[in-house]
Amino acid sequence: MTLQQLKYVIEVANRGSINEAAKRLFISQPSLSNAIRDLEEEMQIAIFERSNKGISLSKEGVEFLSYARQVIEQAELLEGRYLNAKPSPQHFSVSTQHYAFAVNAFVSLVQEYGQDEYELALRETKTYEIIEDVKGLRSEIGILYVNEFNGKVINKLLKAANLQFNSLLTAKPHIFVSIKNPLAKQSNVTIDQLEHYPYLSFDQGEYNSFHFSEEILSTISHKKSIRVNDRATLFNLLIGLNGYTISTGVLSADLNGNEIIPVPLDCEETINVGWISHRNTSLSKLGVAYIEALKQALSQ
Repeated sequence: MTLQQLKYVIEVANRGSINEAAKRLFISQPSLSNAIRDLEEEMQIAIFERSNKGISLSKEGVEFLSYARQVIEQAELLEGRYLNAKPSPQHFSVSTQHYAFAVNAFVSLVQEYGQDEYELALRETKTYEIIEDVKGLRSEIGILYVNEFNGKVINKLLKAANLQFNSLLTAKPHIFVSIKNPLAKQSNVTIDQLEHYPYLSFDQGEYNSFHFSEEILSTISHKKSIRVNDRATLFNLLIGLNGYTISTGVLSADLNGNEIIPVPLDCEETINVGWISHRNTSLSKLGVAYIEALKQALSQ
């Protein structure tokens, strides 16, 4: 086993493709495939599962990758200490539902730990893809919510993927509306008062099930409903169409300006927002720092 082979495994896991990893490593695809197969034979495990749909980490591969990353990080520390080598670019990835505080925390992470070179990723994406990203270690951390309605489905998926949920915030539901919306002046709103306003939600693609919705009360029907893919579009429609969406009530004026405000929603539901990670792997230095940045962003 060599450090080079471990770096190959990490790159293939990051890219989710032998082809893409070979391009990044400036080697041929057959050479990369052979190096990984040699390592698998030496370790007597299948690190990757190969199929017509591509390549993905096996259950043993997930654990192996965790150790491989630790070994490479330690090797780079030794090189930096004794060989005066240039620090390697830092790597970190997080997948999240559309929360402003997750972006705030990411900004804080880069400001504090960013070197001259880094390769980081922040993916605001669909609920099912967040779980798949963390399961396959394309992201070290995922951020999503659970509640009484979706908990059984989400927790079943997490258990099957050997992932754990760690709570960050339990919030009462709010609606987000434009400051020009008549509802913005109220101390709280009821479900009935929302009937004639456009309801905005995030599209979940082929997994557009009620249980994967980012918005609670997803089973309620709406006269006017619009699905979008990104937060900027949703906020523009909140302002332009006097629409609303349902979320935690946590907003960032730095990122979203002062044109949108939260108003408490009169209902008995709660939203438990948390982060997910692999149960049997420890977080990287950047992973630990990001969780602290999340807590700081929420406390503010």
